Amino acid sequence: MQNNPKIFIIIPAWNEGKNISSVLEELVKKYENVVVVDDGSYDKTSEIVSQYTVVLLKHIINRDQGASLQTGNDYALNNGADILVHFDADGQFLVDEIQEMINPIVNENYDIVFGSRFMGKKSKMPWAKKNILFPIGRIVNKAILKIKTTDPQSGFRAMTRDAAQKIQIEHDRKAHCSEILHKAFKYKLKIREVPMTVIYNRFGQNFSGGIVILKDLILKKILK
Repeated sequence: MQNNPKIFIIIPAWNEGKNISSVLEELVKKYENVVVVDDGSYDKTSEIVSQYTVVLLKHIINRDQGASLQTGNDYALNNGADILVHFDADGQFLVDEIQEMINPIVNENYDIVFGSRFMGKKSKMPWAKKNILFPIGRIVNKAILKIKTTDPQSGFRAMTRDAAQKIQIEHDRKAHCSEILHKAFKYKLKIREVPMTVIYNRFGQNFSGGIVILKDLILKKILK
């Protein structure tokens, strides 16, 4: 990897008008290429994003997070990205940890790096997620998708241009996390996990949403 790679930060956003401003305030200080995909929001998300020196892409209708990330990936690849970083709009991830995601790619030639909530850094994870949903997710990932990672549903990741070209996101909804993991293993990419911090709030995936993810993954696999 070259010494000064062109880095794109891709942020899917749906009705994040109350949160995205604080995220962008930090990001634009450190990264030149920030891409926000407004996924059919009906609040002031686009209006707020337009106040910052970032690229704003829009979905006319809500297509969900996986589709938004693919839209962002396509834009980044078409505009010369060397490294693509997926980041949340709701303030759950730390901007300061983006560099920790990128370092293994730049310094050690990894193809894709996933953040993990289970590698030492402390996150006040909801009990049901930590003790029920994620253990089930790891079992499903291993049994159905043939992958094994400490975090079965990490939304904070960085990847090379080549990896992004290989991994076309087909799950429009939240199951894209496991899909990306599966394709990273399928294409024998050089994979690394690094510790990450997650700040939980009332936003984010709830328990019932996690069950929908598992259902989507199982049905997708069976129907193939």
